[in-house]
Amino acid sequence: MKRFVLSALLLATSAVTFAQTTTAVEKDPIKKIEVTGTAELEVVPDELYFTISLKEYFKDEKNQKDKIGLETLEKQLIEAVKSAGLPKENLSISGVTGYREWTGKKKPQHFLAGKQFQLKLSNANNINELMSKVDDRGVEYVNMSRVEHSKKEEFRRQVKVNALKAAKEKAGYLLESIGEKLGEVLEIHEVEEGSVYPMYKQAQYNVRMMAADAAPEGGEAIEYQKIKYSYRMNATFRIK
Repeated sequence: MKRFVLSALLLATSAVTFAQTTTAVEKDPIKKIEVTGTAELEVVPDELYFTISLKEYFKDEKNQKDKIGLETLEKQLIEAVKSAGLPKENLSISGVTGYREWTGKKKPQHFLAGKQFQLKLSNANNINELMSKVDDRGVEYVNMSRVEHSKKEEFRRQVKVNALKAAKEKAGYLLESIGEKLGEVLEIHEVEEGSVYPMYKQAQYNVRMMAADAAPEGGEAIEYQKIKYSYRMNATFRIK
């Protein structure tokens, strides 16, 4: 009988202790505020990537004689890049193609090869002078495929930092408006939106027009918009 009473007493004591602990937590909850900070940065790209497609052709298309080979065209392009003072690593091969040339109803007898190159430039105006040194009949097309900035990682870090600072600033003035004070940060969550690349006003040109016409005075032959870096940061702060 004594053992039973003692066990019941211990059980009751534990229940009371648990109840007191729970009540204490409920009376002193963590006061916090959750906010989202955003930041953006627009920069003019300084790395312009052009795709240049070369293809073999016949001087006399009807008789399919005197073929201008891909080696000749490729050599012209390499020399043009070299004469422009560009590093050789700015030019790379991005693809190889091939097809047979049809002439009227005759069955094609000759195979014509093609090759695509990627060229990195810092100024869009340079493409006009550079392509003027390549046989335009051997150039299938030239277009700006993408743009980048050489300091993109630095810009991304800065925009993220600015977004987090914006979140803290927002939490501060919201709490100040109701007479509260901002405490330490409790949680940070990155919501990465990334980069927004421009849509080109003129993405592709006829190569003969590029070679014949210089860029307008005071302007640029190929227009492009800025790159926009945009990020969001979610942050939770303690309320003092």
